[in-house]
This record gives sequence, C-alpha cells and structure tokens, in this order.
Amino acid sequence: MEYIILTLLLLSAIVFIFSFLRKDRLAELEQEIEQLSLSYMQDIYQLKKKISVLEEELLFQESPEYSDAFPAAIKEKSSVHEIIKNQVLALYRQGLSIERIAHQSNLQPNEIISIIDENQQKERPI
Repeated sequence: MEYIILTLLLLSAIVFIFSFLRKDRLAELEQEIEQLSLSYMQDIYQLKKKISVLEEELLFQESPEYSDAFPAAIKEKSSVHEIIKNQVLALYRQGLSIERIAHQSNLQPNEIISIIDENQQKERPI
C-alpha cells in the first residue's frame, strides 16, 4: 500500500512538472487572433485612407475652378445656368417682383439681383 501511494505521488509530481513544460495552445490561439485583428485593423485603416483620397480627388475634379477636368459636365451646368439667367431676365422685363421671380426659378433673391445687375452691366456701353 505504501508503494502505491508513493508511486501515485511520484506520478502526480511528474504530471505536474510536465504541465508546466507543455505548450499552452490557448495562448497560441489568443496570439493568432490578436495578430489577425491587428492586420485587419491595419487593412481597414489603409482602405479608409484610400477612400478619403479618392473622395478628395473627386471633389477636386468636380469643383468649378478646375473646369478642364470635366469640361462637358461643366458646360452642361453652365448652359442650364444660362437658361435660368435668361428666364430670370425675361421675367424681370415682364415686370415681376424679385420675390416672385425667386419663387418661380427656385433661386435666392440675392442671386436674382446679381443676375439682373450682371446683365445691366453687360448692356451698358463703356
């Protein structure tokens, strides 16, 4: 009986020492998951940076200051704008009030006044 207890104590000591020497698989999995999450976060950050750069480029190209980037689109916008200007001037010549013209053309009254002033400056001989 003493031999059995002594053998069991020796066996438990060996298993106890072996448990410290054995690799912890859970720690390895945690490290792998952490590395994956870090790499995903880096990828997401890089994608967000690229998207913001692309958005800035699109805004840069669409701004009216840079009409060479999309001349057809800007010419189309300016032709619509010219049509609205002509409509505003025609309504003004008919004697409509600025508020009424603004309501019909969906423009602000200060825009209506600037269109009228611009046209009057063009018509004046220098």
